[in-house]
Amino acid sequence: MLTQTTTRVLEPSDLGAALAVLESEPVANAFVTSRVQIAGLDPWRLGGEMWGWYANGRLRSLCYSGANLVPICAGPEAVRAFADRARRAGRRCSSIVGPAEPTAQLWRLLEPGWGPAREVRANQPLMVADSPSAEVAPDRLVRRVRKDEMDILMPACIAMFTEEVGISPLAGDGGLLYQARVAELIAAGRSFARIEDGKVVFKAEIGATTPQACQIQGVWVAPEFRGRGYSETGMAAVLRHALTEVAPIVSLYVNDYNTPARKSYSRIGFREVGAFMSVLF
Repeated sequence: MLTQTTTRVLEPSDLGAALAVLESEPVANAFVTSRVQIAGLDPWRLGGEMWGWYANGRLRSLCYSGANLVPICAGPEAVRAFADRARRAGRRCSSIVGPAEPTAQLWRLLEPGWGPAREVRANQPLMVADSPSAEVAPDRLVRRVRKDEMDILMPACIAMFTEEVGISPLAGDGGLLYQARVAELIAAGRSFARIEDGKVVFKAEIGATTPQACQIQGVWVAPEFRGRGYSETGMAAVLRHALTEVAPIVSLYVNDYNTPARKSYSRIGFREVGAFMSVLF
């Protein structure tokens, strides 16, 4: 039997079907799911379009097209359809990111027209934890960042972003969007840090949140404090907060070459369950 397929931009009325796809893989899709649960599918509120791939009239796969291009639950045929649409639209994203296999296929199809990339991170282990650390005691001085500590936190956030991404978040709009995102996380009570003498020693955020899973991001230790275990004890504290107050599964993904971080996360109780891939422009 011939499968009939089609691809189109989803509308607000497609929200239920889109969430069903997203929630079928709650850990891998946490980032996009959290945005959709808050903003729906209206492109203006969502910050981009959601493309849907249908097989025999049923929505099977998605692709978020905004600041990031993110394939979701996408097999080879869906990825080809999303690549065709992306080529026609032209590159508007600053990165392609998602589960490694479909992201790699998507990049192979787009690279001739969109390349070269500034950097390709082909294997970023996806790690999860569902219980507090039994080996590492949480740092009791790691706490939620207060709204009046925004100016203390921002230099650490800028340093983390620049180290991780390779460019400053202040480029382009002067950092307005990035500062707004940091302020949003602080206001939501999802920004955590150890602050001593007005300086951040350790920080991390619970970025994406859904009832099923959440994702830790932005883990950073001030250079002069590295090698003293602050990352492990700080992450143990954030993990405890996340499991207690946010979701039953906590995830993160890390660059495969960052062996010390991977070992630290394993000691805290995270285990590898898959891999992401990022293409940075």
